[in-house]
Amino acid sequence: MTDNETRELFHLLNQRVRMITKEMNTVLSDHGLYHSQWSIIFCLNQFGPMTQTAVWKYLNVEAPTVTRTLSRMEKNGWTIRKHGADKRERLIELTEAAKEKFTAVNKAVAQAEKEMAQLLSSEEIQQLQHLLRKLATTEGE
Repeated sequence: MTDNETRELFHLLNQRVRMITKEMNTVLSDHGLYHSQWSIIFCLNQFGPMTQTAVWKYLNVEAPTVTRTLSRMEKNGWTIRKHGADKRERLIELTEAAKEKFTAVNKAVAQAEKEMAQLLSSEEIQQLQHLLRKLATTEGE
């Protein structure tokens, strides 16, 4: 692959991620959320209560960004922070209200994702998943 092909690939990938994020923000705005907040809600729903460190590591986001997002989410009643095993550790979990809203938000997101992926066949989706996972691997894995 040439340098130009590599640049074009990553430029296109970046543009599509931005487009998807913008579309998701539009869908999520009906629920008072942004895509970054939904990522945290989805993560907590999947894995249960997590430390702030586990959240930012899993989402591959800088710690201060997650801290600011969690502060907004807590203020808006989506999450609560509790002390963990020691005083410095902060455990994050969804509020009962967030758990009740999850199904509706998840349904709206799933519908938007389905619409965005409608031009891809099942095989193409599997191939894209494979390629994205391959991009994420590091040497030695």
